[in-house]
Parts: sequence; C-alpha cells; structure tokens
Amino acid sequence: MRAIVQRVTHAAVDVAGQRVGSIERGMLVLLGIGHGDGQPQIDLIAKKLLELRMFDDASGKPNISLVDSGGAVLLVSQFTLYADTSRGRRPGYSHAAAPAVAEPLCTAMAVHLRAAGVTVATGVFGAEMQVSLINDGPYTIILDSDTLTLPAGIVTKP
Repeated sequence: MRAIVQRVTHAAVDVAGQRVGSIERGMLVLLGIGHGDGQPQIDLIAKKLLELRMFDDASGKPNISLVDSGGAVLLVSQFTLYADTSRGRRPGYSHAAAPAVAEPLCTAMAVHLRAAGVTVATGVFGAEMQVSLINDGPYTIILDSDTLTLPAGIVTKP
C-alpha cells in the first residue's frame, strides 16, 4: 500500500463538475492499493497517518499529529501510485490491485480514520476526478507499507 500525504489548508475533489468532497486544514491522502494488500496494511498506514507529527505547534515546528490538530483527511484512491515505468513510455498498472479488491480497502481506510475521530471526505472510486489543493508548506510525504517499521506481530505480505 502506498500513500502520498500532503499537508493542506484546503483540498477538494470534483467528479463531472460536481464537488464530492472537500476539507479545510488537514491532509490530502492519495492512496494506492497493490497486490497482496489487506487489513494489516490499512492498520499500518492509518496508524502512521493519525500519528505523523506534520502540523505546526505554536513555535512553528511540526510537532502535532493529525488527531491532535483536529485536522481532516481528503482520501482519494490513486491506482497510478503502482505505475511501472521501467519499460517504454507508457506506464503499466499490473502491480495495482484489481478494483474489486482495492475499493473495499479504500473504504476500510476511511472507516478506520473516522473511528479515530477524524473527519474524512472521499473521492468516488473509479471515477475521473479533479483534485485541487493548497499545499501547506509545501509538505509532502510518501508512505509505503513495504518499507515502514511494523509493530510486533503484524505481517504485511507473505
């Protein structure tokens, strides 16, 4: 599972000219689901999103987490995070999970974050979306479940 996380002062997603989700201060999370991803990856990435100290304290240092800041999340499915650009000029997407697998995992991520008390807006899975944002900083982080340190007992992929 991969996520591009951007600290934002505003983010929105439109589908067919209609606003389907928007947030003010918080995180825009572009979420890619790969083959073999499941609940352990959701748990791992969600924990990291909730606890990353990305928001500034009174002295301007990024010492405050999403939860402690009261920020929101705009969660947008992004299969292109699994693009294979190793050959030719056209990216391949065979490393991305099939929509039937990825959609419930994206939903599970939103549910997990909401359960922690975070306001979550989403795009529309599989739709042609236009995402707009005001990146705060800019502050952008890449998370990959294959490279994160795992809590004891969690196995991400066999």
